[in-house]
Amino acid sequence: MSSLYHTISQITDELSTDECKRISYLCGALDTDKFSTDPRGMLQSVLCQMRMDYVFLMELILRIKRYDLLREVLSTNKSTVEGLLKNSHSVSEYRVLMADVSEDMDTENLKSLAFLLRGTLPKHKLENVQSFLDIVVELEKLDQLSSEKMDLIEHCLRSIHRADLAKKISHYQQTVLMTKQGSSPPDRLTFCTAPSPSSSFSVSSASRNVWPVSKLCEKPTAVKKKLLGTSSYCQQEEVYSMQRDRRGVCLIIDCVGTEADELEQIFKALHFCVVTHKLLSVRDVQSALREVAHQQGHYRASAFVCCVISRSRSSDLLATDSHGPGLNLDTVRRLFTSDSCPGLAGKPKLFFIQSYEESEAQSCAGCMGCGDEEGGELETDAPGLLCCKRTVPVDADIFWSHCWTKGQQLEVPNHRSVYLRALRASLNQGQKRRTHLVDLHMAVNRAVYEHNHKSPESSYFLNLRHTLRKTVYLS
Repeated sequence: MSSLYHTISQITDELSTDECKRISYLCGALDTDKFSTDPRGMLQSVLCQMRMDYVFLMELILRIKRYDLLREVLSTNKSTVEGLLKNSHSVSEYRVLMADVSEDMDTENLKSLAFLLRGTLPKHKLENVQSFLDIVVELEKLDQLSSEKMDLIEHCLRSIHRADLAKKISHYQQTVLMTKQGSSPPDRLTFCTAPSPSSSFSVSSASRNVWPVSKLCEKPTAVKKKLLGTSSYCQQEEVYSMQRDRRGVCLIIDCVGTEADELEQIFKALHFCVVTHKLLSVRDVQSALREVAHQQGHYRASAFVCCVISRSRSSDLLATDSHGPGLNLDTVRRLFTSDSCPGLAGKPKLFFIQSYEESEAQSCAGCMGCGDEEGGELETDAPGLLCCKRTVPVDADIFWSHCWTKGQQLEVPNHRSVYLRALRASLNQGQKRRTHLVDLHMAVNRAVYEHNHKSPESSYFLNLRHTLRKTVYLS
C-alpha cells in the first residue's frame, strides 16, 4: 500500500459517519444507502477511486474543519493549507455550501425539513434520513436541487425558521441568476484562479513544489474574496468569450471507430466546426493534429476542442498501430500551446480523451507513488502523487479530461464508453441550463463512480485537470 493510501486509511479511521458522508459529498460521490453499514470503508473506496493527491486531501480535511488531522496526520496546519489553496480550489463551492448548512442543522431542524418534503421525496427515503446531506442528495437525484436551482430548499429553510441558512442560499442563488442575465454579481460564489505553473508552495517535505491542479470541480476566477458565514464568496465572475458564429474547431479522432458520430452531433449542437477522423495510425493522428493546430482560423475563434478515442500504452496513444512507439499525450497538448498555436493564446483549449490500456501498463498509468523521471512538474520525493504522465496540463487555459480503462472492454459486443456516454449527456444538459463546464463534469464524475461501484471488474479511471483562468460556458 502506498504512503498516500496509508494516510487515507489513517484519516478515515478518525472520522465520524457524518464526516465521512460530508467528504464523500464534497467529492461528488455519495450514496447514502451504502454508508450505514461501513462509512469508513465506503469513504476509502471513494477517495481511492478518485486518484487522490495530498493537496486535494488537505483541502477536504480543511473543508470539514478537522484541523487536528491536518496537524497530526498530514504534518501541516490550517493557515498553511489556506495559503496553499488561496488561488486554487478543487471542491465545488456549491457543495461546500451544502455541507456547511448540513453541519449547522440540528435534529429538530432535520425532522421539520423532512416533514415539509413529505410530498416531494419518497416516504422510505425520508424515514432513513440521518443528515441534511441525505436530503440534498435525494433532491439532486430528482433534479429538484442543483447549483442553479435552490428555491425549494431556501423556502423550506425559511419555513423551519432557519433564516440564517436561507440567506446564505439566497445570496448564492441570486448571483447565479445575475450571471445568467449577463450582470456582474457583487459577490459571486466561485473558486479563484489557478496559479501559474511556476508557482511553488511550501507545505511539507512530502508535497513541496507540487502544483495543486484540479481534481474534481472547480470554478476559476480572478477576483477578490469576501467571507460570508463559513463559505467563501468572490467578486465578479470572469468568463471566456464564446461567440456562437465563431465558436471554433472541434477535432474528433476516433481510432476505435465506435463513438465519433455521437460526439460530432453534440459538438455541432454546441456551435463548433467539427472535423472528424476515424481509424488513423499514430503518424496520421499526429498529422491531423498538426494540420488543425496550424489553421489560421484560430485567431477568430473563441475556443478549441479535441476529442481522442484510442488504445494506449501508459501515456502513449497507439491509435490503430499494433506495436511501436505511440503518440505521447504531452505531445498532443504541446501542439496547441500559445507558442505552437498562437491563435489560441488566452483561449480555452478543451481535451476529452478516452484511452483503452493495452498489456499491463495500466498498473503504472495513473498509479500512486510514481516518481517523475522526466524532470517536469512533480518532484521525485513527493510520494503518493499521480503518475506524472497523467498530469498533462502545464500551460494556462487548458481543460484536460482523461479517462482510461482496460483494452479488453473493446472486445465486448456493441461496447460504448461509460465516460463518453456521461460526457455527451452532461454537455447536452448544459445546453438547456447555463452551467459552467467544471460543474457539468461533476455529473461525469458521478456516472463513472456509480458504474465502478456496480461493475468493479470493468472500472474506469477518470482524471480531470485544468489551468483555466476564467469560467467556460458552452451553451
